[in-house]
Formats: sequence, C-alpha cells, structure tokens
Amino acid sequence: MALSNDELACVYAALILADDNVDIKGDKISAILKAANYEIEPYWPGLFAGALEGTKVTDLIKNIGSAPAAGAAAPAAAAAGAAKEAPKKEAKKEEKKEEKESDDEMGFGLFD
Repeated sequence: MALSNDELACVYAALILADDNVDIKGDKISAILKAANYEIEPYWPGLFAGALEGTKVTDLIKNIGSAPAAGAAAPAAAAAGAAKEAPKKEAKKEEKKEEKESDDEMGFGLFD
C-alpha cells in the first residue's frame, strides 16, 4: 500500500506534533505544512486529526515491537496442531497401502 505525498506529509506533521507533546488537531497539522511550504488539499489535515483523535501516537510507536510477539504464538499453535494430525495422516497412508496390496493379491491389476 503506497501512500501519496499528501498522506505522508500529514503523517510527518502528526509525528512532529506527537514528539512535542502537542494535541494533534487539523489546524495544527495545516500550520506545520504551511510552514514547510507544502500545499495540500484542505480535507487531509482534518481527516488525519480525526483518525488520531484520542490516540496517543507515542504509545503506538513504543508498542510496535510487541506486535510480532503476539503473532509468533499463532505459528507455534499451528505447529502443535499439525503434530496432532501427523498420526492421522500416517494411518490413512497405511490404509491406502493395504488397499493396493489387496488388488495385487487378486492376480490382476488395472492395466493387465
């Protein structure tokens, strides 16, 4: 998912505000972008401010490292489930071998 330059500008402005412990508001994002001489559609700052309303951006950044740890539990659980299914697969293979042998015992095969 590629971000447009306008979206990136709003993200960087929001990060600047969060770094300075300032509430992220649409007018403040606009002020930062205006100071940087960056022209943007007027709806972007309000959109980002609304999306980040009530969210502590610094906490989001600090907790990025903890997300993969939770994600690592899922593959471990899947591996445990696969280990339980392994005996079932072996039993099915044995049944198939028995069926094949019974055809051979009859003295003819499919292509004889």
